[in-house]
Amino acid sequence: MPVFRPGIRLIPRLTVLLLILPVTAGLGGVLAPAFGWLPALGGQAWTLAPWQALWQAPGLADMLRLSLLTGLVSTLVALAIVMLFLGAFLETPLFRLVRRLLSPLLAVPHAAAAIALAFLLAPSGWASRLASPWLTGWTRPPDYLFPGDPDGLALIAGLVLKEVPFLLLMSLAALPQCRAHERLMVARALGYGRVNAFAKAVLPGLYPLIRLPVYAVIAFATSTVEVAIILGPSTPPSLAVAVVRWLNDPDLALRFQASAGALLQLGVTALALLLWWGGECLVRRLLAGWLEGGGRHRGETLGRLLGGGLTGLTIVLLGASLGGLALWSLAAYWPFPAAWPSPMTLATWREAADTALGPLGHTASIGLGSTLLSVVLVIGCLEAETLRRRPLRPGAQLILYLPLLVPPVAFLYGLVQLQAQLGLAAGWTAVTLGHSLFVLPYVFLSLAESYRRLDPRWGQIAAALGASRAGIFWRVRLPMLTAPIAVAAAVGFAVSVGQYLPTLLLGAGRLATLTTEAVSLASGGDRRLTAVYALGQLALPALGFLLAIGLPRFLFRHRRQLLT
Repeated sequence: MPVFRPGIRLIPRLTVLLLILPVTAGLGGVLAPAFGWLPALGGQAWTLAPWQALWQAPGLADMLRLSLLTGLVSTLVALAIVMLFLGAFLETPLFRLVRRLLSPLLAVPHAAAAIALAFLLAPSGWASRLASPWLTGWTRPPDYLFPGDPDGLALIAGLVLKEVPFLLLMSLAALPQCRAHERLMVARALGYGRVNAFAKAVLPGLYPLIRLPVYAVIAFATSTVEVAIILGPSTPPSLAVAVVRWLNDPDLALRFQASAGALLQLGVTALALLLWWGGECLVRRLLAGWLEGGGRHRGETLGRLLGGGLTGLTIVLLGASLGGLALWSLAAYWPFPAAWPSPMTLATWREAADTALGPLGHTASIGLGSTLLSVVLVIGCLEAETLRRRPLRPGAQLILYLPLLVPPVAFLYGLVQLQAQLGLAAGWTAVTLGHSLFVLPYVFLSLAESYRRLDPRWGQIAAALGASRAGIFWRVRLPMLTAPIAVAAAVGFAVSVGQYLPTLLLGAGRLATLTTEAVSLASGGDRRLTAVYALGQLALPALGFLLAIGLPRFLFRHRRQLLT
């Protein structure tokens, strides 16, 4: 016990350092080249030349507009869908059904979802094939731009598909903290309709608890690279994609411009967060009178229609997209406007099997390594909370979100610069540690509520029977939390599988994973091979969630109460 307790108490400090040091060091590593200082490339004087080159980059204004608007609009749409659904269907059979579908939806990586959506809604996609020619009269693909439209509508749609499940998960974790059930019962007893009861009694207490996840969604949406490569316009692209292109350009002089662009991306994300915060203040002031008013049923029907319709549309779009992806992976010949490929074959799968084993192994090993490290650190932090009998301070919780709030392109390139200057090898270890920066926050978010809600009386009973603190931890707390830990690990593994930029930069382009290969193939012309890699990228997280559900049931098949 004397060794166990101090060791556990040190883990939160170690976790904070693991999150703070890479982000701050990465920002520092990109700051100097942005102002001309990078002796390795001949930059030995402080100058504004990189910023001047950046301002003269063709289409910079469109890049900024695209990054800012797609981030804010996609977040607003996703948050509205989640809140409308909760307001209309909280604690109903439909709510329980969607809750069961949440894990499969979360298992779909961003790149796989983007590729699937592109294959569904492209001019020659499965949607137009199903409707042609009997409904549309099309005998050849129609002339519209999707993906890659200049307004970023395809990019917004792809982001919304993945942001809705994440925000729904965060909301479900926060509902018990704001005592949603009790608030809803009181409002309903006063005669409020379901939607109005949620909006006036639950939402004001719920939103502050999910504010940081919403900010993380904004940060991701304004700076995403892989989704923007697949669904966004290419001339000009979003700012984050342009920065990555400059980083990978054979002309090393563009590294200075890329560093300035990375800092500008940080500014764009900060501006988006500031605008969102300003919108929060404005909405709070404008709706103060409405919250205090006595309207009980206004907008009920519309709220239910929108909540059910938009949520159903999101699920159907994602499901249909994945169905189309599966068909493309089996297609031998699929001319437009045929609704089904004929014949179907496994030839593409056999072709991919020869080249995909390496990326598959890298994806799985990096995911397992980063997830294991993150789960250990998160459990240590939460156990330290239990020993101290108080939650982490707000500042520490903010640090947990730091890698999600800072655009990856703004600090990962700086880490690459420091990695080269210190002579550290680019490879599996660097990529795994880089993935851990993004996996750890999601594991914490998934596990924290279950860990904190565990009844402390179980530990008190064990202590009364003579168990040590270590014994209580290993023999009482961990077995009772096996199912939540397994789900948190599955979420973390899914996050790792979907990481594109950390793998590309920290692996120096030499460590291929299913995600990097899928994104590369998505810009090519072979839909069949792209579909195979995208489905392979999806299969690993799905397997993780299946194990997370089935393994605890098998281990505790004789003790079912541990799983309730």
